[in-house]
Amino acid sequence: MPYTYMLRCADDSLYVGSTVDLETRLAQHSVGTASAYTRRRLPVVLIWSEEHQRVDDAFRREKQIQNWSRAKRLALARGDTAALRAAARSSRDATSAAVG
Repeated sequence: MPYTYMLRCADDSLYVGSTVDLETRLAQHSVGTASAYTRRRLPVVLIWSEEHQRVDDAFRREKQIQNWSRAKRLALARGDTAALRAAARSSRDATSAAVG
């Protein structure tokens, strides 16, 4: 099954990716063969994942989350829907203020 996932890297940065085999991809990240970004920031820890029916849905979700703020990503990883909504509101408010 396709997955979207989030890793916390050793430098406390967050990495978001998608894959059709989560277990294999995590093993690749752990040994530094999955991504140049995570290879320079080992070790990494899986903090969130979401299963999808289709590969393109997992990839679309990856791209969506990559555009989110750190606060919003962490709220998602914690399963904190109230903080997730608040982060979404604050980003909309910031966009409105910049445009207006």
